[in-house]
Amino acid sequence: MLRTAAAYAWRILVVGAVVYAVFSALGRFHEIAVAVFLGLVVTAMLRPVVDVLARVMPRPLAVALALVGSIVLFLGVLSLVGEAVAGEREGLERQFSEGLARIERWLEEPPFRLDPGALSDLQKRIGQFLSSHQSTLISTALSGVGRLVEVLTVFVLALFCSVFFIHSGDRQWDWLREQLPVTARDRVEIAGRAAWRTFTGYTRGIVLVAATNALLVGLALFVLRVPLALPLMLLEFFAAFVPLIGSPIALGVAAVVALASKGPIVAAVVIALIVVIGQIEGHLLHPIVMSWAVRLHPVVVALSVIGGAIAAGVLGAVVAVPLVSVVWSVHQTLRRERVSTRSGTPGAGAATEIRATGRR
Repeated sequence: MLRTAAAYAWRILVVGAVVYAVFSALGRFHEIAVAVFLGLVVTAMLRPVVDVLARVMPRPLAVALALVGSIVLFLGVLSLVGEAVAGEREGLERQFSEGLARIERWLEEPPFRLDPGALSDLQKRIGQFLSSHQSTLISTALSGVGRLVEVLTVFVLALFCSVFFIHSGDRQWDWLREQLPVTARDRVEIAGRAAWRTFTGYTRGIVLVAATNALLVGLALFVLRVPLALPLMLLEFFAAFVPLIGSPIALGVAAVVALASKGPIVAAVVIALIVVIGQIEGHLLHPIVMSWAVRLHPVVVALSVIGGAIAAGVLGAVVAVPLVSVVWSVHQTLRRERVSTRSGTPGAGAATEIRATGRR
């Protein structure tokens, strides 16, 4: 018993050390890491589309068509969100002013019974803070311009990587494998196939879960006539990429908007929506969509997200679960290969894995 526990303990320590090292590298070279990660995500999503298009046209043209179409779709969604916000701006200012006054009156009544002077003093202090720190806020805004250039650079690099990953990822992988010692090539091939299968499964699954969550939130907010329904729907989509905590945070923002614009009753309905969508996501979407790609206990997912956020911020929280899933999948695949080799059928595990995964 003690020997078995020790054997599992050192394996867990090794996995933890690998994950920590990767997160440390992400924190130090986060621009490159983000670009490569986004390139892999784009490849996982568009590779099947390109494979279908390549049957009727040259592959370079298929890659260009898929990427350009995706960029146009993304920019179209952002333009639609911008128009929605601009069209509701005047009404939103009025609704939020009335909503904030409503919240103040609500806080002054039982059970809170806050002093009206305290709320007025808080608003005055906020105004004084903004006035005294105006230069700091302006410099922060100007530094945001440099940040925007950095973000655009990362997206361009991600697009550049995805072009080659989609077009000739197989050849790049074969070249990399051939640089290794002959004795290690088969195991690296099996591990690479398992890692890519898990990563693509997770990526496509989380996109499907995020899209479903965003659709449910959007329909509910439109029915409740909550302003900024479309931007909040987009926020929910992107927040769902951080497991367990992303979706509740986005829905919390929606609840605040509903409270300020529509009052406590609609806000309570939105909070109830948070509970319902959380149950649908946890008990229906994730088990059905993600179980075949990610087999991690919810505690492991939670610890991975928190650890990733501590090590590398928001990027670490997004990357943590797919990274841990890939590491665990590779470990399980190599362990099955070792067991099949010891049982007297050398190469059986590799053959099974290759037949299961097919071409990358």
